[in-house]
Amino acid sequence: MSVVRFRQPVIALLMLLAGCSQHTPLQPAPRPTEVKQQITRLLPAGVRNAQGWASDIYVAVRGQNLSPSLENLCAVIAVTGQESGFNADAPVAGLPKIAWAEIDRRAARLHIPAFLVRTALMIKSPDGRSYSERLDRVKSEKELSAVFDDFIGMVPMGQTLFGKLNPVHTGGPMQVSIAFAEAHAKGYPYQIDQSIRREVFSRRGGIWFGTLHLLGYPASYSAMLYRFADFNAGWYASRNAAFQAAVTRLSGIKLALDGDLIIYGSDDASSTEKALRTLSPQLGLSQRAIRQALEQGQSPDFSKTALWKQVFALADSDAGKPVPREMLPGIKLESPKISRNLTTAWFAQRVNSRYQSCLARGR
Repeated sequence: MSVVRFRQPVIALLMLLAGCSQHTPLQPAPRPTEVKQQITRLLPAGVRNAQGWASDIYVAVRGQNLSPSLENLCAVIAVTGQESGFNADAPVAGLPKIAWAEIDRRAARLHIPAFLVRTALMIKSPDGRSYSERLDRVKSEKELSAVFDDFIGMVPMGQTLFGKLNPVHTGGPMQVSIAFAEAHAKGYPYQIDQSIRREVFSRRGGIWFGTLHLLGYPASYSAMLYRFADFNAGWYASRNAAFQAAVTRLSGIKLALDGDLIIYGSDDASSTEKALRTLSPQLGLSQRAIRQALEQGQSPDFSKTALWKQVFALADSDAGKPVPREMLPGIKLESPKISRNLTTAWFAQRVNSRYQSCLARGR
């Protein structure tokens, strides 16, 4: 019978591993009650119904198979604090004026006399008041969206002005895009109250879709700051803005660092695509190959394309060091609700300040 003999170092290694298995057991996953309690502690002081907010955030994070890490929880809390101050139906200053301006703008574009529009709005709505009365007293985007839904669905003039598209495009406690929510409704865990649009304006729905928009895509950013920028400007905007900066360096053509690599819905070449065409010989890529790569600009796979790799290889060589792979997009925020000169970078930095405060509370 042969005997297997272990050398001394092997025995020592086995003993070390055995000791580790005894003294470093795997940590069990935190229980739902523990996570909810943690979220409650992370919320800013003064949040009303903190337990309700904590429950909705917990469902959104775990329901989307995200880690309930301090970083993820604080990211959701920071965006919600910035966008609504934890008010699921936050009032908007001057909203009646904004609503009337939008109606007048559309009427003028369609050459519809103002008196015809005003006459149509005098019709009684389902709640017994005229549409005009409801518009004059509207306080939140949720209320305004409901007015437009009724007006479009029941009054011919509403369909003429708006077709079937409600002009309220974002809403809820995280100000998420309603079109985004409608496109990502699969897996929504709650009973839908009439429509996804209505769900967005609820606390639970706004948190669910806002969390999905913030954390529901793979991105290898060095800091959460860039996700905050993407939340405002669109998935991968921070990555794509850095790519545009590299193209500007190589081509000498100044590009808007907005993260939009192509003109979506059009075959026309964007400024970024035109600049890249001038670099085609240096890149060793055809114009068709460039276009095909740019069409992946809203996908995680764009950074795996030959175009990405070639552009950054040349840019790094030109700079004599690695150039940034992430950058805050240079986008001015446009909205009837905004009266100041604000940018995506401003938004991301404001949210990041709240995020850092939340991390400090957790640590």
